[in-house]
Amino acid sequence: MSPDYRRRSSPKLHPDGGQFLTLFAEWPQLARPTMDTETIHVIAGPDGQPLTDIRTPAENTAAADAIASVVRDLTRDPESAVHVSIAGGRKTMGFYLGYALSLYARPQDRLSHVLVSAPFESHPEFFYPPRQPRRLATRNGHHIDTADARVTLAEIPFVRLRHGLPEALLQGKARFSEAVSAIQQSLAPPHLLIDLGKRRVVCGNTTVAMKPQLLAWLAWWAILVQEGRPETAWRDADANLFLAIYRAVVGIDAVDYEKIATLLGNGMEKEFFQTKNAKLERVLKDALGLAAAPYLLVATGKRPHTRRGLTLPPESIHISGFNTHETKNPVLM
Repeated sequence: MSPDYRRRSSPKLHPDGGQFLTLFAEWPQLARPTMDTETIHVIAGPDGQPLTDIRTPAENTAAADAIASVVRDLTRDPESAVHVSIAGGRKTMGFYLGYALSLYARPQDRLSHVLVSAPFESHPEFFYPPRQPRRLATRNGHHIDTADARVTLAEIPFVRLRHGLPEALLQGKARFSEAVSAIQQSLAPPHLLIDLGKRRVVCGNTTVAMKPQLLAWLAWWAILVQEGRPETAWRDADANLFLAIYRAVVGIDAVDYEKIATLLGNGMEKEFFQTKNAKLERVLKDALGLAAAPYLLVATGKRPHTRRGLTLPPESIHISGFNTHETKNPVLM
C-alpha cells in the first residue's frame, strides 16, 4: 500500500443520519455511489496517522502526494473514465485535485464544479434542494425558499499534460512535486550534460541512468555535434571515435571494450548502429517522457540515404572526461 494514502477499516458513512444518506432517502431515483472502505481514501500525514486537517507545510505536502497518487492510480485503467469534482473541502485540496487531473487525465476524464445560487451557497442549512421545499432563515432575519435554489454542475475545461510525463512517473509512485517538475522540464530549454568519468548523463535537470555502452553512444552523437558534423549514416559513422569514447568510459582493459573493438575493427556495423539508436531512444523516452524530444536522434533524407543526428545546438552540450584531440584514434583490438 502506498504511504501517500491508506484505506482504513474505519472510514464509512454513519448509517443513522447525515446529509448524504438523507439525500438518497429523499430522492430514491438517484443512483447511490458506494461509500465504504474500498472507495474512501484517508490521507495520512508524515507520521503515518490520518490527517484531521491541513494546517502545516508537511500536511500540505502529504495531501498533495496522496491526491496525486489516487488520481494516477484511477487513470491507469484504460476502460475507466474519471470524473473529478472540486466542489467543497479545503481550497488547497481542490487545487491539488484539479492539478493532479491535469497531470494524469486521459481524453475521457472530466473536471467539474458545483455552482449554487445566492444566498443558498453559503447558508449553513442548505445542502441540496429538498423534495419538499423549505423556508430558511438568513442571518439578517429574512426568509428564503429552497424552491428558488439553483444548483448547476459546471464542467471545467483544463489542459491535459499526461503525454508530457515519463512512463516511469505514470507507472511508479512519484510525488506530486516530481510530476510537476517533469512537466516543467518538458517546457524548459534543453541542456545535455555528459560526464564520462562519473558515467553520468543529465538531460535538463533529470539524471538519466544509462549503461556504459549506451552512455558512450550518446556521447558519440553529442561530440559529433560539437565537431560540426551532427548528421551521419551508418556507412559513414566514425567507429574509431566511438571506441575512443567507450574506452574513456570503461578503460582499455575492459573485456567488453575488447569485444566491441573487435566487432567494429573494420568500421561501423549496421546492426550495432541501429540497435544502439533504438535503445537510446527507448531509455530517453522512458526517463523523460515528452521532455525527451530535444535529446532524440532525428532522421533526415530518404532511404537508403537516411542520416541521423542530434539537433541540439553545440552550446547546449557539455561533455567532461574526454579529449577529442588526444584520443580520437584508439588502437583497435
